[in-house]
Amino acid sequence: MPEPAINRDIIVVGASAGGLEALRVLLAGLPPDLPAALFVVVHVGKVSHLASVLDRESVLPVTRACNGEAFTNAHVYVAPPGKHLMLHDDHILLRRGPRENLARPAIDPLFRSAAASFATRTIGVILSGALSDGTAGLRAIARCGGVTVVQQPQDALVPEMPGNALRYVDVDYVAPAAEMAALLDALCRRKPDLAPDIPLDIRLEAAIAAQELADMKVDDTLGRISRFTCPECHGALWEIEDGDMLRYRCHVGHAFSAETVLAAQTDEIDRLLGTLQRSHQERAALARRMADKGRAEGRSQLASEFEKRAREYDEDAELVKSLMRNGDLGAGVVTKSSIRSLSPDEEEERQRG
Repeated sequence: MPEPAINRDIIVVGASAGGLEALRVLLAGLPPDLPAALFVVVHVGKVSHLASVLDRESVLPVTRACNGEAFTNAHVYVAPPGKHLMLHDDHILLRRGPRENLARPAIDPLFRSAAASFATRTIGVILSGALSDGTAGLRAIARCGGVTVVQQPQDALVPEMPGNALRYVDVDYVAPAAEMAALLDALCRRKPDLAPDIPLDIRLEAAIAAQELADMKVDDTLGRISRFTCPECHGALWEIEDGDMLRYRCHVGHAFSAETVLAAQTDEIDRLLGTLQRSHQERAALARRMADKGRAEGRSQLASEFEKRAREYDEDAELVKSLMRNGDLGAGVVTKSSIRSLSPDEEEERQRG
């Protein structure tokens, strides 16, 4: 643990969908003498120009974080694509560790590593975004005596991430983006409390993201084996009770909130239904081709049989299509019998739809 600081000098910020505008407002309002270093994770793709975009509007210099770099106050460091941004003592760690909440960079590894290394010196900030990346990390900061700040959900373009943070974390401050800079400036100039002992589970999960630790014995320490499988590698998931929050982690190191697992399962169902629809459509096309061939050879009974099969395959494909369109298995789901009973006008509308 580094020597005690005279102020809270570590600010970690996480954002996702809709978070860019909030970040711009936040960085534009910070003073040039900010007595803290600021670290930013935004969910980005394989290519990102986020650092240069933010640098044009920020009072503080904004650069892409570099592995092993010693950081300084009054500077903003942005996670690069494909790497988790983490902190250890007085330098930056970039690691291509397992994805968390289907993202790399992810917010939780940054928050957790800051909590493990800097405890009460840390200020964690959650901005606009979907699902719940950052909530577990914000809880880690709170458990280590740091300060927690969340963008007001009504102020966020996508309120799920702030909303989940407020649901599971006893947050210290809630503010709109326009007031965030002044709040952070005031908070980071205050003396931190004495650092508590860092909980073992936070240190273990920070080490997993840094690719320093990963085996099933560690997972048994963090939680208990569940009946669910990892959406990333399809291995077993360990269930972690983090306060009121349910989280999951596999022995490879992939980590998820329960909300993210549910979203990933929904995506997998959509993918499987799409594959099933395509398979039925291909079977129908092949059956028609075989019917045409049978008819050309004068085998009318065989042609009729293949035409019947083609109609059945079309009905199966339409049933799958309706499931994908409806999005649930509740009332109003189209069945084979309802497809067969459509009126001519309804059938025409179905074909257009």
